[in-house]
Amino acid sequence: MGTLGFWRLAQADPGWVAAVDPDGTQHRAGDLLARANRLVHGLRELGLRPGDGVCGLVPNGADGLVLYLAALQAGWYYTPVNWHLTGPEIAYIVSDSEAKAFFVHPRYAAEGTRGAEAIAPERRFALPEGAELPGFRPLTDLTGGQPDTLPTDRTAGLTMHYTSGTTGKPKGVRRPLSGLDPDDAAEMMTFLLGLFGITAGRPNAHLVTSPNYHTAVTQFGGTALHMGHTLVYMDKWDAEETLRLCERHRITNSHMVPTHFKRLLALPEETRRTYDLSSLKWMIHAAAPCPVPVKRAMFEWWGDCIYEYYAATEGGGTLATPEGWKSHPGTVGKAWPISELLIVDDDGKPVPTGTPGTIYMKMMGARFEYKGDPAKTEENRLQDHFTVGDVGYLDEDGYLYLCDRKSDMIISGGANIYPAEIENELMTHPKVADVAVFGIPDDEWGEQIKAVVEPAPGAEPGPELAAELLASLEGRLARMKWPKTIDFIEEMPREPNGKLLKRKLRAPYWEGRERAI
Repeated sequence: MGTLGFWRLAQADPGWVAAVDPDGTQHRAGDLLARANRLVHGLRELGLRPGDGVCGLVPNGADGLVLYLAALQAGWYYTPVNWHLTGPEIAYIVSDSEAKAFFVHPRYAAEGTRGAEAIAPERRFALPEGAELPGFRPLTDLTGGQPDTLPTDRTAGLTMHYTSGTTGKPKGVRRPLSGLDPDDAAEMMTFLLGLFGITAGRPNAHLVTSPNYHTAVTQFGGTALHMGHTLVYMDKWDAEETLRLCERHRITNSHMVPTHFKRLLALPEETRRTYDLSSLKWMIHAAAPCPVPVKRAMFEWWGDCIYEYYAATEGGGTLATPEGWKSHPGTVGKAWPISELLIVDDDGKPVPTGTPGTIYMKMMGARFEYKGDPAKTEENRLQDHFTVGDVGYLDEDGYLYLCDRKSDMIISGGANIYPAEIENELMTHPKVADVAVFGIPDDEWGEQIKAVVEPAPGAEPGPELAAELLASLEGRLARMKWPKTIDFIEEMPREPNGKLLKRKLRAPYWEGRERAI
């Protein structure tokens, strides 16, 4: 121990450019360290103690990074809040996390102000320094006159992310604090990136392609920083801008989702050829199954730098190296050395190789609880394994293949149908920009298969396109899996991390039914 961790690295080399904001502003490690230190001194004066919580409603960039770096060296839980939420949803998280301070960026003033009603006025702060927000104290109230020096009694804090909450309210995933020195704890975190073969030191740069309130984004970006990589932030994802930033900052690693791949591949050939991507080494993706042809096309373009994993906010998971995936196309990989997989039937009994069942995972030494909900914590456990409700199977080599989320499974005429399989086939059609498949009520069959398609630019939505898409499934999917009908939508409701909001699409079809699956 003793060579990694942001705070150590920043003291050794204060001039290192540790972060680049979406507008191109560069932040040196020494300046970020000084800001984080002042924040710790100020919040301690406000009465914060190890184990307390801090919430931030901030865009991607150095401002949110400073909150993260302050909390993680003072023993606090830092919760980055989803900026798409409404005031009452924000208030719920601020209150549920028992935050002792809430930081809001003027960009989210409207909902942030409503959300701040959940916390005492003296604990609300506008970020960054110089920002003014009615009803919030200026940041200088906390940091003004505070020393830049490293705080005493430093102890490792953690992030506490709220899961999107498939049922009921979102839950904070809370782990016990380690009591370790912050740099030592950060160095232990780098094990995760080590699994992918990622190395520490410069010149390395990590591109942050999604909002910082997602677990994986914080985890991969934060860990890359602790390994001495420069973080390059995007404000809003754009395919060509991604390529431009990769070339400009010599990006070596990033974290993406399959939707990003599909949109990158949709760029004109000459645009794709314009950019020098020779710096790419570890381009990691997750969050949704990636259609085999899409991933093959990315390998052809970017070479063997594409890694995939499967995990959850609660822990995980699996890893598919380029070689592993090519020898087992469609897999999400094998269990991490510190992880175990268990596939069980509805009675909790292990199923044979090749048989789909509910996926349970276990990560050594990674206990967690859903904050304030012991019942939910236990309900998703099987001994010391947990599940997020996904369905999949293991092959004879121990490679995991995902079928779908249990809650998304369609039961038609007694047969189990996995929407992801149908989506993957439709997604490869050149006239499809995005697709979602789900079950809608059918009095005869229980459920029938509905596809909703976002047409690619230039493709004309209508009965002719629907017929063409269905015809493309001939010989590739059993007829029982074909959508009965296809609807078209201008833009698919997705979270910026690529997660599809299927509930939004499904709800209108189930109105007035007692069972909205």
